[in-house]
Amino acid sequence: MRNSEGFTLVELLVVIAIAAILTAVAVGFYGENVIAANRTEGRSALQSAAGTLEKCKSLYGSYAIGGASNCSYVDFQTGSGYYDITAVMNGTDTTFVLTATPVAGASQVRDGDCLTLTLTNTGIQGATGADITECW
Repeated sequence: MRNSEGFTLVELLVVIAIAAILTAVAVGFYGENVIAANRTEGRSALQSAAGTLEKCKSLYGSYAIGGASNCSYVDFQTGSGYYDITAVMNGTDTTFVLTATPVAGASQVRDGDCLTLTLTNTGIQGATGADITECW
């Protein structure tokens, strides 16, 4: 009887199966973390837009954009193209609600936990999705 060294085919298949399972789990967690990290861009853009509108309020007495106002705020898309940022004013331009909505086709559309993010002139942070406690 000869003593051979090395691994059997069954042992190699077991190792490959375990590696495949671990890889599948890691890729799933990675995708979730990327989406959560991209959410930071939406939150940051909302806070920046709110700062611009607050500057308008202090300079011109209202959040009015366009028209006679010199307010420089315009709706925009975030730098990486994950969110569209829009502002909605009330009829007298004394309050606003900013909304970050995922751009169609962008990876953030798959963010089921925090589909849209909102921020009001009073600093109230909101969101829509399955688990909004993680949004802000």
